[in-house]
Amino acid sequence: MSDALRICLVGATGLVGGKVLEACVGREDVRIQAVARREANLPHGIRIEYFVADPCKWSEIFEALRPKAVICTLGTTWKKAGEDEAAFRAVDQELVLNTAKAALDNGVERFVHVSSVGADPASKTFYLRVKGEVERDLTRLRFNRLDILRPGLLLGRRDNDRRTAERMGIAVSPIANLLMHGKYRQYRGIDAELVAKAAVSLAKRAARGRFVHDNDAIMRAAHSLPALVET
Repeated sequence: MSDALRICLVGATGLVGGKVLEACVGREDVRIQAVARREANLPHGIRIEYFVADPCKWSEIFEALRPKAVICTLGTTWKKAGEDEAAFRAVDQELVLNTAKAALDNGVERFVHVSSVGADPASKTFYLRVKGEVERDLTRLRFNRLDILRPGLLLGRRDNDRRTAERMGIAVSPIANLLMHGKYRQYRGIDAELVAKAAVSLAKRAARGRFVHDNDAIMRAAHSLPALVET
């Protein structure tokens, strides 16, 4: 484990964050760490350094942990934010950017951020506009490597989250995916497990640059993650 890549996950309590933890179970090539505002349900068999703290303390934790890469899966929903723009921005924008700056200030070289398909700072849709603004501001930071993932509709079971519209979208996604071709492929539903595996795979890449990944690129990155060696 001494040569394992230190990856710190921020957002372990969410759907993709939980899948990142699962993807790291049994891996000897990564040393997974996590920083969160509350405890998460940890998968059986995982070896992890997990810190629960107020976000104002996260910079100190990054300083102590010294991860090489950070995977950020932070995010809320319009409903959870009370349909309040300021509350939504507090998590999806301010907390994400403050986390990125704290990571950069403490020597983190690689940052992997899970955004959304359609993110655009000029979008008329508030959700997508905020996502786009965050992407824009992340690219202005000086990480050696920045990976932005833009998945379509995330497929997977969310605990204690009953978003009717999203559940309906997930139910029809197998048929909808068949109808989405060309430029619409990026809107296809994608399993959160694949997004998580892609995030881990990309965190392991050392090539410098800023990269944006649509559904197809996410799936390629996920499939490039080396399989666990059976012992």
